[in-house]
Amino acid sequence: MPPMLPRERCDYSAIVDRPPLKLPGGARLVFWTIVNYEVWDIARAMPRQVLPAPATTAPLLPDVPNWSWHEYGMRVGCWRFFELYAKLGIKPTLAINARVCEDYPRVAEQAKRDGWEFMGHSYQQGPIHNEPDQKAMITRTLDILEQASGTRPIGWLGPGLTQTYDTPDILAEAGIKYIGDWVFDDEPVPIKTTKGPLVTLPYSVELNDIPMMIVQHHESDYLLKRAADQFDRLYAESAERAKIMALAIHPYISGQPHRIKYLEAIYDYVSSFDGVVHWNGVEILDWYRAVAK
Repeated sequence: MPPMLPRERCDYSAIVDRPPLKLPGGARLVFWTIVNYEVWDIARAMPRQVLPAPATTAPLLPDVPNWSWHEYGMRVGCWRFFELYAKLGIKPTLAINARVCEDYPRVAEQAKRDGWEFMGHSYQQGPIHNEPDQKAMITRTLDILEQASGTRPIGWLGPGLTQTYDTPDILAEAGIKYIGDWVFDDEPVPIKTTKGPLVTLPYSVELNDIPMMIVQHHESDYLLKRAADQFDRLYAESAERAKIMALAIHPYISGQPHRIKYLEAIYDYVSSFDGVVHWNGVEILDWYRAVAK
């Protein structure tokens, strides 16, 4: 039997036709921070480029400038993130390549020490479509992350949100309970798999520093402007139904000295509103399962 198409995994549902979800304790909006820590293999073409090679359209190997741009995030930028979230008392979701635990054990150890949620993000950064054995890669990833963090992840984000048609089935079989790859709603939504349901959480490709800064080339302060605009609308709507706002960041981008103050300013802005809670993916999933019965 061929794998289900994405449309076959989830019936269409207009958000206005659903009973409104409610958060506990008078809360209105969940702010979901997702930090992405990755490994870029110097022997491969770089997943992103900030500096194209002169007079060529083909990737050149080794790609030292773009590899070292990413490496800055793991040597310097990530520590700005650790400092920020420790100061705020926020424990983000960490979308982490399992190979980070091998290549950057100091970074993985700090995330564990700070109580961040480890979320599967492949073994190393590269599209799922290029994996020769997707099932083995997913199992390997979860095994390494469980050993490093002490808890087996139940969340998954594909590199670049990539999936094949059968990825949801493989993830569900491996014990994954929620994914961030389907950015099609403001609320958690269950989808069908051959191994039981998965829940999609409302991750973001719009409030994400890769498309915003590296693809669209906005100025550093634009992250703050877009985040505030997104928050204002969702907060207004949250008077009637619970809302979730996701923010996805990378240390080699938002951890740069000229951008970090705008990331800090987002949390300063959000903190001025009542009824905002900062949850990780597991907390969002647990709440949704409780209220969606």
